Amino acid sequence: MPIIAMTQEMATLGKDVALGLCEALRLRQVRHEIGDVVAGRLHVKKSLIRRIREGKASAIEKWSADEKTISTFTAEEVYDLALGGDVLIRGWGATQLLRQVAHAPCIRVCAPLELRIERLMQRLDTDDADLARREILADDAARAARIAEHFGVIWGDPVLYDLTLNTGRLPVADCVDMVVNLLRGKAFQETPQSRQCLANLALRARVRAALKIGEATAGIDVSIEADAGKIIASGIVIDDRERELCIKEILKTPGVREVENRLKTMTGGMRQFPSGHHPIE
Repeated sequence: MPIIAMTQEMATLGKDVALGLCEALRLRQVRHEIGDVVAGRLHVKKSLIRRIREGKASAIEKWSADEKTISTFTAEEVYDLALGGDVLIRGWGATQLLRQVAHAPCIRVCAPLELRIERLMQRLDTDDADLARREILADDAARAARIAEHFGVIWGDPVLYDLTLNTGRLPVADCVDMVVNLLRGKAFQETPQSRQCLANLALRARVRAALKIGEATAGIDVSIEADAGKIIASGIVIDDRERELCIKEILKTPGVREVENRLKTMTGGMRQFPSGHHPIE
C-alpha cells in the first residue's frame, strides 16, 4: 500500500505531478481535506485554518486556533491517513511527519523563481510580475517559518527529501516516472519494522490529540512516546491530580494497552504505582 508525502512550492506544477502519480498508482490524493478535519476538531471555519497557515491571521483569530493545537490535530490526521495506505499526502508537513517511515518516500517539487513567477502570472491572467513575485515570496516565507517552528528544520534543505524534482528542467511525466520507479525500489518496500514505526507514530499522535482535546487535560503539556501499544508519558505536571487526569485520558485512547508513568509533580517525587505501569484492565 504505497504512501507518498509531497511538498511543493507555489507555481511549480506540484499539483500536476501529484495527479499523475495518483493516476499511475491509483492513489487517493489528500490536501485540503486535512484542513477540513482540523477545522472541524477545533470548531472553527476552514478559512481561519488557511489564514493561520499562511501567516495572515490576526492576533485575535489565533486565540481560537493556536498553531500548536493545529499541529497536534494535523499530525494525528496525517498518520491515520498513512496507516490506511494507498495515499499521496500533499503539504501539511507530511514530508517531515513521515520522514521516519522507511517505506514512505518524501518528495519535493520545485522550480526556478522566475519560471514560477511566469507560471503564476499565466494562472492569474495578469502581466503584473511584481504582484506574482510578492505572492510567491510571501508564500515561501510563511512555509519556511511554519516548518522551522514546528519541526526545527530549514525548509528546502535537500537532506530532508528522498527526491527533489525541478520542473524547470523535468517534464511532469518524467517526474511521475521517477517517483514510480523510486517506489518500486527495495529501499521503499514496506517491512514489519517500517509498519510498526508508522503505527507507533500514529498512536503517539492520537494520544497527544486526545490530551489536547480533553477538557481536563488540554492545558497540560507532557512528552509522549509509543511502542507497540505501550505509552511512555514523561514530563512535569502540577500535582497528583493532573498526573491522574493524564493517565486516565491516555488509557481511554484507542490502541493503548499500557502506560509507563514517568510523570513528576512540581512538588517532586513520583507517586508509586505497581511496576510504574498502568495496564488496561
